[in-house]
Amino acid sequence: MGSKLRTVSGVVLAIVGVLVALGSLGSAVLAYRGDFPIGGVPIAEVAGGREAVLIGLRGARGTAAAWGAAWTALFLAVVLGPYRRGDVATWWGILVSVVVLAAVAGARAAFFGAQPGIGAPLIVLAIVLVALLIDVKRLTTPR
Repeated sequence: MGSKLRTVSGVVLAIVGVLVALGSLGSAVLAYRGDFPIGGVPIAEVAGGREAVLIGLRGARGTAAAWGAAWTALFLAVVLGPYRRGDVATWWGILVSVVVLAAVAGARAAFFGAQPGIGAPLIVLAIVLVALLIDVKRLTTPR
């Protein structure tokens, strides 16, 4: 049964990784080519015709997308490699990474009272926690 749970856990984590990768790449496309709102206002309107501001706004979103894509690449490398083989340290590493993701995203609510943008990281946190708990037995089972 433990092997099946490990497989289910790994598959759920891999699906999360692929979905976050797609979201990050989609965000990069919007950053560099699309139109996206900031606080409900289109970036072109926020920039007010100032090209440097528009480039800065696009760059900030592009950087965030790049970090998301990079985290996902590392996440998938861990999930598809050592996590799949049962490495206990990877369980803790995945947990810490997703808690940090949620904490940094949630800090905007604590500091600014702003809720937009914290939903996706909290969903990722919840799904990853469930996937990790499916295979929590790895923490006590000798290899």
